[in-house]
Amino acid sequence: MAQRFKSLLSDDSELRPLLVKAQALSALQRHFSDAAPPNLAQSSQVLGLQSGVLSIAVANATIAAKLRQLVPDIIIMLRNSGCEVNGIRVKVQVSFSPSQPEPRPRKLGKAAKDALNGLSQTLEDSPLKLALTKLTKAKE
Repeated sequence: MAQRFKSLLSDDSELRPLLVKAQALSALQRHFSDAAPPNLAQSSQVLGLQSGVLSIAVANATIAAKLRQLVPDIIIMLRNSGCEVNGIRVKVQVSFSPSQPEPRPRKLGKAAKDALNGLSQTLEDSPLKLALTKLTKAKE
């Protein structure tokens, strides 16, 4: 379906600029997602690039503030990936709904496992001791 839509846009001379613009925005979004920290990239959307200034939409002021702190580093990473970006403008758009991050199962580190295991050994038989034992065994 996407391929048919793409061929429809590329065949029509009036719609071809729209396809080119969409492909450019998609590429900018990928480069930005690679350059920005994952949690901020998932909460941001590239709006466009005009005169070397990349416009980014974010869902709230907290994300905007953190992105503004990271702008110099992100610009360097974008330039290294071949984007001609001289600045980044961050806009807060409350109506923008960020994509939900995929939940990843968390694993206990060795120190946490050892600490929980040690705690469970000091406890008398109880539901807490059973839960701690299961927790340390399940995450191996």
